[in-house]
Amino acid sequence: MLHKIGRSNRAKATEGRIVALDRARTFITLLVLIHHSAVNYTHFGSGDKMRWLGFDFVVLFNDSFFMACMFLISGLFVHDSLTRSGAADFLRDRAWRLGIPFLVSIFVLMPIAYYPTFLRYHLPGTTDFNFLHFWWRTLTVGPWPSGPAWFLWVLLAFDILAAVLLALAPRMLKLSGLLIFSLRDRPWTAFAAFLAGSVVIYVPMRLMSGDMSWLEPDGFPLPIQTSRILLYAGYFLTGVGIGVVSLRAGILSEEGELARRWPLWLAFASLFYGAILLLVYAHHNWIADFDSPPLSWQAGYGLAFALFSAAMTFTVLGASLAFASSRMKLLDAMRPSAYGIFLTHYIFIIWLQYAVYEYAWPALVKFAVVFIGTLVLSWAATALLRKAPIVSRMI
Repeated sequence: MLHKIGRSNRAKATEGRIVALDRARTFITLLVLIHHSAVNYTHFGSGDKMRWLGFDFVVLFNDSFFMACMFLISGLFVHDSLTRSGAADFLRDRAWRLGIPFLVSIFVLMPIAYYPTFLRYHLPGTTDFNFLHFWWRTLTVGPWPSGPAWFLWVLLAFDILAAVLLALAPRMLKLSGLLIFSLRDRPWTAFAAFLAGSVVIYVPMRLMSGDMSWLEPDGFPLPIQTSRILLYAGYFLTGVGIGVVSLRAGILSEEGELARRWPLWLAFASLFYGAILLLVYAHHNWIADFDSPPLSWQAGYGLAFALFSAAMTFTVLGASLAFASSRMKLLDAMRPSAYGIFLTHYIFIIWLQYAVYEYAWPALVKFAVVFIGTLVLSWAATALLRKAPIVSRMI
């Protein structure tokens, strides 16, 4: 049953929000828009003929950390919600907020988004397909892409996992939370532990599956990058553990040592990203068999990736906490619509890329048109959708 949220409850919800964490989540959403706007203009992409090397660096930077960071942020409030609402209400809410948007995405939004790709690269014998033909072929023949909505089903699965863990092993969750809380005044220990944990849960999976493998059962739109399954799960459960004891007074306190040292975390992240770039350069210039780099290179790249992901996650959280009292107009204005922007942006990304494809504009100009247009249009679409009460409770 849906309950109408009263004014007093709305006020309490607003008062209970943690500005720094809201901004961190909104910042990652903004990076998602930048990432998807830029990837079409990279040299390793197969999209537009206009390209710029700088976008290769941007896309590589984002892809090496931002979704893992988003999973950690998504886990922070899970324990509090579970203990306050109970498992049944928690999972009902998650199904409403994640499950239904996922279904709408794969059945409606993604077919609309990918239709321009079909128009440009249609298969032989499908030249007379209108959108309904394309939609039906997508669902019955495939491929049936989920686009960015893959994040929703994976997050819902992790929420279910957290509910099961709380039911079966509440003491284990409590102990993990207390252990993380004990690191509040030992940021270097926390940082080293997070670096080591990231390496352990990522590098073996990467060596076993490679980085290009996607797990997608029977062609259904339920994909996840195989090498990152444990990385995403580990970051999410770390977020759950952080939220067990206290978010405001624990390791993510605005006055805590982790927040104060954000420039150091950024310095380490820059160092590890430099290692990634060096390994990419070596891959392109020093390795004879480009498609089968040696095990030493794969291990080195996996190590640099894991370390960079961990360091950048500390950087985003630390900087968000350190500047919590500062004004950030764009992020604060985006915050109420961030989820809706994430859900709808891919439609505008692909249609705008399709619209500017034939023009001989520089890649930077095309990117600016696509990114700004997508931000404005997806934000406006979200504002319109949220005028419907049933949608506003969802996004």
